[in-house]
Amino acid sequence: MNSFAILGKRLASSAMVLKSVKPAFASQPIRHFSQTQKALDQPTNLFSFTEEEQMFRDVVARYATEKVLPKVSEMDEKEFMYPEIIQGLFDNGLMGVEVDSEYGGAGGSFVSAITVVEELAKIDPSVSAMCDIHNTLVNRTVSDYAPKELKEKYLTRLATDTVGSFCLTEAGSGSDAFALATRAEDRGDHYVLNGSKMWISNSAEAGIFVVFANVDPSKGYKGITCFMVEREMGVEIAKKELKLGIRASSTCVLNFDNVKVPKENVIGEVGKGYKYAIDVLNEGRIGIAAQMVGLAQGVFNVTMPYLFQRKQFGQPIGHFQGMQFQYAQIATEIECARLLTYNTARMREQGLDFVKEAAMAKLYACQVAERAASKCVEWMGGIGFTREFPAEKFLRDSKIGSIYEGTSNIQLQTIAKALVKQYSQ
Repeated sequence: MNSFAILGKRLASSAMVLKSVKPAFASQPIRHFSQTQKALDQPTNLFSFTEEEQMFRDVVARYATEKVLPKVSEMDEKEFMYPEIIQGLFDNGLMGVEVDSEYGGAGGSFVSAITVVEELAKIDPSVSAMCDIHNTLVNRTVSDYAPKELKEKYLTRLATDTVGSFCLTEAGSGSDAFALATRAEDRGDHYVLNGSKMWISNSAEAGIFVVFANVDPSKGYKGITCFMVEREMGVEIAKKELKLGIRASSTCVLNFDNVKVPKENVIGEVGKGYKYAIDVLNEGRIGIAAQMVGLAQGVFNVTMPYLFQRKQFGQPIGHFQGMQFQYAQIATEIECARLLTYNTARMREQGLDFVKEAAMAKLYACQVAERAASKCVEWMGGIGFTREFPAEKFLRDSKIGSIYEGTSNIQLQTIAKALVKQYSQ
């Protein structure tokens, strides 16, 4: 008798025994848990996406694979983002994900924006960085705080054809974000901006700049005000930084030399710029977390097949237990980072306090991205160390995560402050 016949006989025998037993609780028919009303009322999992969110995921995955992927290596070598790639982002509605349709945007959710960032980062973190900063910092500042007149004038351009840049950091103002030296002098019907910014992403391609400057230094950070500035007003794009990673994403020094900005170009209230910056940067950290999750998944995706093609000692190296333990660990960490990120994104959509969770998501996702990329280079051996394979680029790109939009130490400080407040009362 073969094994299947033996198994069938045993199952039949067990069934007869079970039929003869009448448990005391069996007076009511047993229903599967998923059929109960309680189960039906339970919240869905974090990867339950709306039709709109899934549509964005599909569109981005297709665009990134078909249009971005063939250009990734060239753009990295030339440290330049091709205009047709940027135009493709606009054409697919990816530069105005959350912008209301009345301003030419897609009117999507915050999770949709995060989905876009993650999917792009699986292919090229540089393109993802441009899209993330444009959506979560620039568009968000204008959408949330600018008067309707400014939205009508600039938000439509930002959603359809003009790259935006978020200008906060200065030489003496990094982690201490509000030690700004850039000044805005009130001249009656306009302000005059003088100063410089550095480490400004998207600046080489941008036509519109969200600029933070102090109108009254005697008030400290309470003098910081947010302005909408056009390149044609006199913004000088100075030194372009030569970077370790995300090379196709431009990072430049900006100079403001007696730049005249109309008073109607003030975003929100005078002196409230510090508040606006804090709010959008907290949201922006979720975007960076999504970028790093995408990066980690991207390098994992391109590396894993190699482990089952490369043979040593008579078998694929991916079959060795020592390798299996490593990639199982990394896969688990990527999933944890993704769960943290999407949970925080949902919290933000629900109007909950998400500051601590955003810091946690960014901190952990950046750590995982570095570990995943580093391990992938190791797993591939010599070829992983060459530019022939994308793992080394993903490793270079991963390092920025622990630096921009708040260093890892700043995230730890934010988390610690929240915990002190929670447990010391």
